[in-house]
Amino acid sequence: MEKRFLIIAGPCVIESYELCFEVASHLKELSLKYKEFDFVFKASFDKANRTSVNSFRGPGLEKGLEILRKVKEEFSLPITTDVHETYQVKPVAEVVDIIQIPAFLCRQTDLLLEAAKTGKAVNVKKGQFLAPWDTKYIIDKLKSKNKEGTFYLTERGASFGYNNLVVDMRSIPIMRQYAKVIFDATHSVQLPGGAGGSSSGQREFVPYLIRAAVAVGVDGVFMETHPNPDKALSDGPNSIPLKDLEHIIVQIKTIKDAVGSLGIE
Repeated sequence: MEKRFLIIAGPCVIESYELCFEVASHLKELSLKYKEFDFVFKASFDKANRTSVNSFRGPGLEKGLEILRKVKEEFSLPITTDVHETYQVKPVAEVVDIIQIPAFLCRQTDLLLEAAKTGKAVNVKKGQFLAPWDTKYIIDKLKSKNKEGTFYLTERGASFGYNNLVVDMRSIPIMRQYAKVIFDATHSVQLPGGAGGSSSGQREFVPYLIRAAVAVGVDGVFMETHPNPDKALSDGPNSIPLKDLEHIIVQIKTIKDAVGSLGIE
């Protein structure tokens, strides 16, 4: 997983085993068809930073990891999920291949160190409030516990308030000085708090941002996808319909091939 382009995809939150099974099954089919990519299934067992206290958060650590373990065994796909507390890191590391640190927690030293100590790959979402060059210190923290570890930084837009995020594509080459970079296409079109007590989003812009990020040069793309985004229990407005996922992967492949033909990495 270190060298090949990553396609990280799945529902925002674990709504049920049936949902995860459906999405993972589709992802597995794509992985067999587009073998030049490494496909990783993602889903959260807990969305700990929902706008409203009444919003659905997920099944929790124990039940969520049980479902993720079943998905991994059934489809032989690498798995990623996020952690919010240091006590979650050890049990999560027993199931997943990549530990994800949420954007709002990207500078939490104890959480970063605990994740690095597991020896698992760690993907840190760049906080909406953070300059790209400041991510160097995130990687320094991780390497202080695991010098040879596999670490990723994820670009997911910067917040200027007023329920909007803006992606500065210059951040990708800047952060690639410190670690491999993933582009989170679906959270980048999120409108935080844009629906009052919940976030909204503009999924129609996802393909445009993906094409731009791949052309600039990223090491992977993160996408939230759902069979019926309008019915999703979290992040539906910025999630890609599952039926559209292959079309986006074809675009990624086409642009990567074109950029590669120019000798650009």
